[in-house]
Parts: sequence; structure tokens; C-alpha cells
Amino acid sequence: MNRAAPAGERPPGAIPPSVAVTGAVSLLLVAALAVPVLGHPGFRAWQTVCVALTVQALPFLLFGTVVSGAVNAFVPERVFARALPRNPALAVPVAGAAGVVLPGCECASVPVAGSLIRRGVAPAAAFAFLLSAPAVNPVVLVSTAVAFPGRPDMVAARLVASLATAATMGWLWLRWGRPEWLRMPARHTGHRPGHSRWEEFRIGFQHDFLHAGGFLVVGAMAAACFNVLVPRSVLDAFADSPWLSVLFLAALAIVLAVCSEADAFVAASLTGFSPTARLTFMVVGPMVDVKLIALQAGTFGRPFAVRFSAATAVVAVTCACLTGWWLL
Repeated sequence: MNRAAPAGERPPGAIPPSVAVTGAVSLLLVAALAVPVLGHPGFRAWQTVCVALTVQALPFLLFGTVVSGAVNAFVPERVFARALPRNPALAVPVAGAAGVVLPGCECASVPVAGSLIRRGVAPAAAFAFLLSAPAVNPVVLVSTAVAFPGRPDMVAARLVASLATAATMGWLWLRWGRPEWLRMPARHTGHRPGHSRWEEFRIGFQHDFLHAGGFLVVGAMAAACFNVLVPRSVLDAFADSPWLSVLFLAALAIVLAVCSEADAFVAASLTGFSPTARLTFMVVGPMVDVKLIALQAGTFGRPFAVRFSAATAVVAVTCACLTGWWLL
């Protein structure tokens, strides 16, 4: 039986009156401070930019995750293995080009690449597909065309720079990659015998959409903060320098971790930067960002993720700059 608390003592777990009063006063102060902030023109501008980016990108994210889930559930892994040349050096560009016709978001490409390696595909070819699939698939190219109307050169530049990065990284791994850096994945992807493909599709789609959708909202909020809060003088300091602007947007792409189906809209909103800098943002983001580094470390091991991500960032920036100089 519970013993009644003696007179003058608080029951166990009871909140002291002083704490309750302090909490109530704090909530009132926060509410009082929030009212003028919510009506401030700066907050309204931030709200408009954030909602516009999210609404523009959401249909492409939805379609991309639907196709990604369907590929994972209904397309057998052996199809990829049989379609690739036996020569690893030739399999790398073929696997990179396969990303053009096989849509997949960044989150899905990592486990798919692990599944390909487990099924006997050369790691160099699997890594080329890992980088190209979220960067040059049809959904991403269409969203880029929508985000940059009247700029087919931007779409072509993104395609060329991304394919060049994927192929280069595959060949670099083929030449200098070491097996001890790679922890072979044990995680299952694709169809499990005896399981419903539709149920696997539903689970895969739900996971990819909710996971990528969260990063989309966070990326839209960060981009809105960037557009509203960062002084124009700071932007001009980076935007006026060709090299600083490229490096700044490359670092921003890594930190924001916007999904590839939506990053073109974020890049299009960065109007103060050069076309080459915005191209760099779109090339680096789908291949190297904080969530991909974490996914790669969990799937292939930290030694691989650290080396592969660092090398990919350097190659992606280089390919974007060369392509921007050539096409933009």
C-alpha cells in the first residue's frame, strides 16, 4: 500500500511550485516574443521561400521514391549483373549510364549498391551506379529542367558532370581501392522469396519517402534561412569570387543534404551565384552529403566512407568546374 505523504511534504514525483511557476512564466515569455516574430516581414519571407521550395519539389520526390521502391521490389538483382560487361573497366561506365534509366534516391542507392556487390558485381561498377543513379535519373533531370526553365544547357551540364564523376570514381577505385577498406554488406535488399512484392514495395516506398521527405523539409528551411538571414554583403563576398563561390556551394550541398529530386529548386533560388557554382551544388549534393556519409559508413564501413566521400567531393567539384567552363 502507498503511504500518504506527511503534512508539509510533497508526494513523490510532484512538481515543486517554484518550478511550475517558472515554467509557466517561461512559456508566456516565449509566446509573447513569438507573436511579433510571426508577424515580422522577415519571417513571412522565410515562410514563403520554405513553403515554395517544398511544394515545388514534393511531386518529384514522391515520384522518385515510388520508382525507387518499385525497382527494389520488382526488378531482380541478376538483371543488373547480366547487363554489365565482364571487364570491370568497361562495366564502370555502363553502370554509370544505367543510372540514367533507373531512378533511385540517395538513400536507396547505397543498399542497392551493397546488394549488387553481394551478387557478384564488381565494386567499382557498383560504386559508379551508386553515384550516378540519384544524380542523373529521369526524375532529377526533369526537375532540373523545371527549376531552370529555358536553360537546357544546365540540364546537359548536370548530366555530363555527374556521369563523369561517377565513372572517374569507379575507375579510381578499380585502380587504387583496397579490399580491406570495404566491409562487405550483409544487409538484404530486393525481393525476399516467400514475401509479397507489393508489401516490400510499400515498406520500401514508405521508408524512402519519409526519410528523404524529412531531409527535404530541413533543406528547404535551411535554404530559406540562407536566403533571408545571410546579409547580401556576405553573399557578395563569396559570389564575386569564382573559386570561393564554387567551394562555398559545394560545402553547402554537403551540409544541407537535400534530396536529388529537390536540390535543383534550392540551387535555382541561389540567384546571386554563378551558373557553375550552382551546377557544383547539384553535382556534389547527390553524391556527397552528411546523410550519405552516414549511410555508407553503416553499409560499407567507416574506412571506406571516409576515403570514398573525400575523393568523391574533390572529383565532383573538379568535374563540375570543367563542365561549367565548357557548357555554361
